[in-house]
Formats: sequence, structure tokens, C-alpha cells
Amino acid sequence: MSDKTMSEADVVSRLRSGMTIGIGGWGSRRKPMSLVREILKSELTDLTVVSYGGADVGLLCAAEKVRKVVFGFVSLDSIPLDPHFRAARQAGRIEVNEYDEGMLQWGLYAAGIRMPYLPTRAGLGSDVLRVNPELQTIVDPYAGETLVAMPALPLDAALVHMNRADMHGNAQYLGPDLYFDDLFCLAAESVYVSCEQVVPTAELTADAHPSTIRIPRLLVSGVVHAPGGAHFTSCVPDYDRDEAFQREYATAAKDPDAWQRFVDRYLSGSEADYQRLVAAEFEGVAA
Repeated sequence: MSDKTMSEADVVSRLRSGMTIGIGGWGSRRKPMSLVREILKSELTDLTVVSYGGADVGLLCAAEKVRKVVFGFVSLDSIPLDPHFRAARQAGRIEVNEYDEGMLQWGLYAAGIRMPYLPTRAGLGSDVLRVNPELQTIVDPYAGETLVAMPALPLDAALVHMNRADMHGNAQYLGPDLYFDDLFCLAAESVYVSCEQVVPTAELTADAHPSTIRIPRLLVSGVVHAPGGAHFTSCVPDYDRDEAFQREYATAAKDPDAWQRFVDRYLSGSEADYQRLVAAEFEGVAA
């Protein structure tokens, strides 16, 4: 079995402008933020981002890396909307496909099992069909029921953050929810996993049930050791969302000069610089 460990820069060097990239996690929870921060420093542009979005989508929109966002929501959880995504959408700077959360799940699943679409009741009777006029309905040939034909959402690459992985790519979550990271990985041509710890394979099951290893090495192209790599989103049980930093992020987004100061301070250096700075400034700050 091969050693798939690499750096954030190695991962981003394998991505190309114009790709469709799925980003795992959920809102402001367990996002692969160190990989997102590396994309911000790259020449990548014209991306289609598929996400249950949070600051991952917001930061990429702010940096003008995004052509289109395919999403079920874009939220910071304790702050209802990501301000950068909201501004980009209201200004018409990005294209969007806004789906019901279950429809996005179904589109990823369809891509993962190599189906062109899957039927669903989600979206019926809602404005989802109005705002996505390309969606088609189909009639169940057995019962005659009209259903939405949710198209597959194939991805060129998926980026996810997990609690632990081994060097071969077996990846494990230890928090309360996998979200849909496994479906992002199944839907993608290439999968890159950042994680809090890279451990020997035997340690993955030494203190946790094997069912928590939901991303197998056969799907994974690269593993990045990224302690704190989900910051400022949560990565339970390793750490919670950094509410103080998230408030600073959202406040800075309201003013171009304040945002430039935020970028210069937090996003212009290396990932190690970022981690040292936020640890010094926000460690022990009450949410």
C-alpha cells in the first residue's frame, strides 16, 4: 500500500481552473479550511463549487475563485448567512444552483453510483423547480407518481476534513456526524483528505468502532496532516467552532478596507503562520 501523504500545496497543484470541486463538511462544521486557504493563494479560478456551504464558499467567492456554486445552503450556523457569498450572489457575480438539502445529497449519490439521475419527491411543490428550470420531472412507470429527476453531480475533485487517517487514505470521523463526506468522495474523480492526525492503520480501530472509517483508501488520492485544519469551523471532538474568529470574519466582510486588513493579517502567510496567529490571539477567548 502506498504512502499518500502530501501537503496542502501538493493538493492544490493537482487542481485546475474550471474544475468542479466538492467541499465536504456542513455549514461551519468540519470544513477542509487549510485546503481552502491554500486555494486562495493559488492561480485557480472559474471553479464550480458543490457544498453544504459555509466560510469555504464565502472565502472562495471573496477571492473571485468561483464561477458557480451548487448548494443546499451557505451558512455559518450561528450566523445565518455567509456575508461574502451573499454579496457575490446579490451582485450577480456568480451562477447558482440552489437545491433542497436532500436533492444535493441525491445528486452526489447518483454520481457516486454512476447513474445519470435519481428520482425524488424533494423539491415538489416548492420554488426549487422554478429557480432551477432545467430540472425535469418523470413519471414512475409502476405507480404513476410524478417525481423530480435529480441529476447526478459528478465532481472532478473532493476536499474533506476528517479527525484521523492513515497514510494510505483510510479516513475516520470521531464526531457525531459524518455529514455527507462519503458521498462527496464517491462522486469525485480525485479525493483529498486533510485530517487532524495521521496514525498507523491499527490505531484507527484501537479506540473506535470500524464503522467510523467511512472513507476507504481506494477512493483517496492524497492525505494531508493538518492539525487545526478545519479552523475556524468545528472539528468535534478535537475542537469547537471558533466563534470569536468567526465574528471577526463576518464583521470584516462588511467593509472593503476592513476585509483587506483581515486578508493581510490572516490569509497572506503560510498555514503555519495562520495557526500560530490564531492560537496566540484567540486561545481561551470565550465564545
